[in-house]
Amino acid sequence: MSAAAGPGASRPNVKTEMMSPATTTSTTRWNTQNIGLRLGADAASAATAGALVAPVITAIDKAIIENASGRQTLGRSLRDSLATFTLRPHHFLFSKPFALIFALYGGTYITANILDTCSSTVKGQPATTTTSGPAKFLATSSANLSLCLYKDSRFAKLLGAATASARPIPGPSYALFAVRDCLTVFASFNVPPLIAPLLPLSQGMQAHVSAASAAQFIAPAAVQLISTPLHLLGLDLYNRDGTLGARERMAKVRMDWIKSSFARMARIVPAFGVGGVVNTGVRKKLMQRLEQ
Repeated sequence: MSAAAGPGASRPNVKTEMMSPATTTSTTRWNTQNIGLRLGADAASAATAGALVAPVITAIDKAIIENASGRQTLGRSLRDSLATFTLRPHHFLFSKPFALIFALYGGTYITANILDTCSSTVKGQPATTTTSGPAKFLATSSANLSLCLYKDSRFAKLLGAATASARPIPGPSYALFAVRDCLTVFASFNVPPLIAPLLPLSQGMQAHVSAASAAQFIAPAAVQLISTPLHLLGLDLYNRDGTLGARERMAKVRMDWIKSSFARMARIVPAFGVGGVVNTGVRKKLMQRLEQ
């Protein structure tokens, strides 16, 4: 009998049969540990970040709209907000403008947090796991855009021209506000990776800030020079009736363009920089405690 016909040749390969794809089963389990507390941590992180950035953004947005409507100059409105926040903080913190800004950014942050928690739960990953990619971008962008449109409509009613308070917000104003926000979101998420390799940072500067970090602040701030005129035109369409010609409206936009652009640049840093860092950091610490 040949070696191929020996006892070893007729024995079935048990190891191969056991490892066959047909006999394997998935062992991935959902990570539902402390899921209620984890959702609470998502909300607490978002609320902390939202409360931190809301005072500055409220004062700036209020000043831009009051300046556009002619109620107050931009500088005077900022000084009034600072005085109210310093001397009567409860009046500032319980005002409608503050509540609208808090809801806008708190809602944006909590959308991102809950998406991270859902992803880590389904994939069986640690609670501290965060995600990135199209799903998170679409979710946070949709939340931010819808909440921002609502905020803009309420701000225009509260702080716009007194003669326009009875009029509804015109459709073109909503369209202009939406394009403005799309430009900011695009500049915040899509442009930085493209311009980071092109930034001429010296080695000394790179020791303190990376090109990616610099681009993350530069891109959304720079786009305000383009998006602010859209914002001002949308406000003017509401503040002044539709009988005005394009020339008169463009004159008003040009008059307020530069100072309003720099004001909107100032709000980008807390909105898309500080707030995001605080939200992520607080959430990570809370999730680490829950994992212990």
